[in-house]
Amino acid sequence: MKYKMLPAVFLIAAAAVFASAEKITFSADSMSGVSGKNSDRTMLTGNATIKADELEISADTIELYGSDFRFMKASGNIKGTNSKSKLDFTCSSMTYDRSSKIAVLRNAVHLIDKENNVTADAELIEYNQKTEVAVMQINVYLVQDKNTCTAAHAVYNKKQQLLDMSGNPQVVQNQDVFRAQEISLNLKTDEITLDGHVRGSVTTKDSASSANKDSGEKKDGDKAESKDSEDTKDSPSKEEQADKADDKDQKEADKSDDKGKKEDSKADGNKKEEASKDDKKENDIKEDPKKDEYVKEKGKEEKDAKQ
Repeated sequence: MKYKMLPAVFLIAAAAVFASAEKITFSADSMSGVSGKNSDRTMLTGNATIKADELEISADTIELYGSDFRFMKASGNIKGTNSKSKLDFTCSSMTYDRSSKIAVLRNAVHLIDKENNVTADAELIEYNQKTEVAVMQINVYLVQDKNTCTAAHAVYNKKQQLLDMSGNPQVVQNQDVFRAQEISLNLKTDEITLDGHVRGSVTTKDSASSANKDSGEKKDGDKAESKDSEDTKDSPSKEEQADKADDKDQKEADKSDDKGKKEDSKADGNKKEEASKDDKKENDIKEDPKKDEYVKEKGKEEKDAKQ
């Protein structure tokens, strides 16, 4: 039996359409498919969404196929949630086996374990819902609290909170760095096991305290230098003070010279005034002959009287 419906929104109960007792709910802008004796195939296109078992997915296209629609394939702008495992994910391509409960996510996969505050990125992640184990490959980047892990290959056991890495693995914990051929990390206890060509760097508490102390001293030194610089800027230099003193002495000397010149000028003026008076008296005597005779006569009388 063939069918094609455009556009449509569907709600199909498995009891009525599928042999499985599980229920599948889906919707899309359009649907096309084939239903046969041994195989069923349905293609959902445009804003496709589907909810099957504990898995809920939205994508550009979703295809259901196989006996009793066992397999699911999605592509384009995929967003998904697994309610049982409490996982959210995004990618551009995925497949899901409803029987084995295994999901394979491909291309720019971003996985979030909300229960354990773990985020992981990789090009391919295969997650087994039954065992709660995620196998990650190519450009693995996982972050949990203070742990930042990178590797080419990693196995994340969600239930036990264990991470096994290989392919140039590296773990960074705060300022500590660990590298080896293989690294095992307990995300609960932060315990690390390194195997093969082990190398890394560890910052001790004393080193950290010393670094903090040096940093504090440097800051205090910078503050002191800044203060000295400001004080130097605000206070004049010795040369400036000397120049100001010389200017002051020169001004005092100029004032003293001006005062002396004024006094000399005044004295010269007084001398000239007295000389002018004497000249005037002489002129008066020359101009008045009688007065001159009177003076002579007066002087003669005084002389006679003395004799």
